[in-house]
Amino acid sequence: MLDARGTAVPRLLHWGADLGDVDPDMLEQIAAAPAIAPSAPDLPLAPSILAGPAEGWSGFPAIVAHRIGSGPARLPLRIRRTGLSRTDPNSVAIDLAVDDDHGPLLGVVWRATLSPEGVVTIDLDATTAAAEGVELHRLAVCMPVPARASDLLDFSGVWAHERQPQRGAIRDGLHLRDQRRGRPGHDSPYLTVLGTVGFGFRSGEVWALHHAWSGNSTTGVESLATGHRRLLAAELLDAGEVSLASGDHYRAPQTVLAYSDHGLDGLSDRLHPFVRAQTPPAHRPVVLNTWEAVYYDHALEKLLPLVDLAADLGVERFVLDDGWFKGRTDDRRALGDWTVDPDRWPSGLHPLSEAVVARGMDFGLWVEPEMVSADSRLAREHPDWMLADLAADAAVPPSWRHQHTLDLTVPAAREHVLEALTALLTEYPIAFLKWDHNRDQHAGTAAAHTRAVYALIDALRERFPDLAIESCASGGARVDLGMARRVHRFWTSDTNDALDRQRIQRYSGLLMPPELLGGHVGAPRAHITGRTHDLSFRLATALFGSAGIEWDVAAATDEDRAHLRNWIDLVKQLRPLVTTGRTVRTDEPGDDRLVHGLVSPSGDEAIIALVTLDTAAVAVPPPLRFPGLDPDRRYRVEPLDLGGGPHVVQDAPPAWLAEGGITVTGRLLGDLGLPVPLLAPQQALLLRVRAVA
Repeated sequence: MLDARGTAVPRLLHWGADLGDVDPDMLEQIAAAPAIAPSAPDLPLAPSILAGPAEGWSGFPAIVAHRIGSGPARLPLRIRRTGLSRTDPNSVAIDLAVDDDHGPLLGVVWRATLSPEGVVTIDLDATTAAAEGVELHRLAVCMPVPARASDLLDFSGVWAHERQPQRGAIRDGLHLRDQRRGRPGHDSPYLTVLGTVGFGFRSGEVWALHHAWSGNSTTGVESLATGHRRLLAAELLDAGEVSLASGDHYRAPQTVLAYSDHGLDGLSDRLHPFVRAQTPPAHRPVVLNTWEAVYYDHALEKLLPLVDLAADLGVERFVLDDGWFKGRTDDRRALGDWTVDPDRWPSGLHPLSEAVVARGMDFGLWVEPEMVSADSRLAREHPDWMLADLAADAAVPPSWRHQHTLDLTVPAAREHVLEALTALLTEYPIAFLKWDHNRDQHAGTAAAHTRAVYALIDALRERFPDLAIESCASGGARVDLGMARRVHRFWTSDTNDALDRQRIQRYSGLLMPPELLGGHVGAPRAHITGRTHDLSFRLATALFGSAGIEWDVAAATDEDRAHLRNWIDLVKQLRPLVTTGRTVRTDEPGDDRLVHGLVSPSGDEAIIALVTLDTAAVAVPPPLRFPGLDPDRRYRVEPLDLGGGPHVVQDAPPAWLAEGGITVTGRLLGDLGLPVPLLAPQQALLLRVRAVA
């Protein structure tokens, strides 16, 4: 709800719960300007959608810009409304003129759209009105939230431990999260959530913001002693990064906002269908990725048996990971030289790709097109394309995983990558690219570079519209809606440790629907953490997402391969549920267990997982409550045997489990729940739920 009366810059009165039919006379009173506070401007302090000092606002300014060549401004930027238009009932565009001491500076369009799923998007566009040109430092979205939104949740993390929640009460001041990595980063705030005290997965009011951008950004919360509280988002621009000549145009990254009065799951109920409508349509095949199976050992005699085993298990896509291109024997060389290694592949990738296709699977390939190794033919031939000074005593900036960023803002560099990928996709039956990105960007202009990456992916998809792409950035360092509109899958994290993955996937799934989040069954001993987990726990963890295998299954036992085959059959059965279902979670007492699941849109079917993370704090676990079911329907609940588990710490299971299932109403399942066995740590009880007449 916008107050757009008169000619002033509109202010946002409300976004959140549906207010129903609003009487105009009542609204006049409710929207009246607030009282003038002591020691304050002599006008009511009611910040507009682009509030700044010119209206007496002392908080975070929405626009920071100056005329090129002018001295310091005597007066703050003045913003005037010049127009308002509504192209449809769910969208409004407001035209604004920004002036400085010398006259017109910028024309700005602020546009809000309410999606069919109930998600608000804010778009900002600026056009230079000054003949001298304008340097733009900030163009921000600032969304007010009510004072009762007093708890803050956002996220941080490190490599292989992404999207870890951090939560606390809001205090006065600015809580800003700057991302200066040229990508969102493993420590990305991801989703900034404000909510009423004690909000959880199933309860409380929550207001959430996501910056749909794959480059540098600033997001956060502003809370002032005046009582004003706002969610903030803007592209983080360095000095001189966006200099606009007269008539030039700048489009800010989109900001995505969602509200729920049913807690965090209510946010997912809005965001998941919104994201599904934004992302490219795709089949979700079961994947076998070769990285943790063979690493750099690309011997055809080792890979061909793996192809046969994968096909026998029911795998639908076989992906050859890092190590296939010329000179790439480790992670210290050859990035940028995207031609097949003639020594290890004397017949090219034809023998492998043809074997994959002959066994009825898609063929996929790993690439890292945005990067270049110092030890590469590309770096030697085009050092000017590298965002690094290798001639210094030490490289500036330093290498990261022994590599540097390729400057894709150089048209010739971008065209080189596009043609190299085009040649591969033309010669081989490649249906899928795992697009990696293994370092932060510390040079060049992140604003231009991110847009160049988008342009490169868009151009490649235009040439190969059936190509599927996975975004992998040192695992999960670039999981955002800017990239989601261009790719078909995210590699959620580089760790396949099932215990770590339970936590990572839980919060990654607040924004992203499960079918976009890749999760693989790894070897019994996790490659990164060294932890060992039962196969049943690994299978249950990888089931809730874009499922795959990353394991030398030739080294697995016949029994384990039989369990894998059955699991892949289950993945295929549940694929409609995973790709359309509602994600549900419960708030459990303590930190020793999680409950999560998927419920079909019709409520006919669900799959629920009870997961133990640690030794139980009580001898008798609380009943398992089933979220999201129709309370007035009857459901048949049956256990799913995955990999022979889970391991229980008791002599006899509850009667319903020993009998192979139970039929009970959704209300009883949701309110009272079912007794469950005491599970050992790091186990998962998986239950299939189906409605019955």
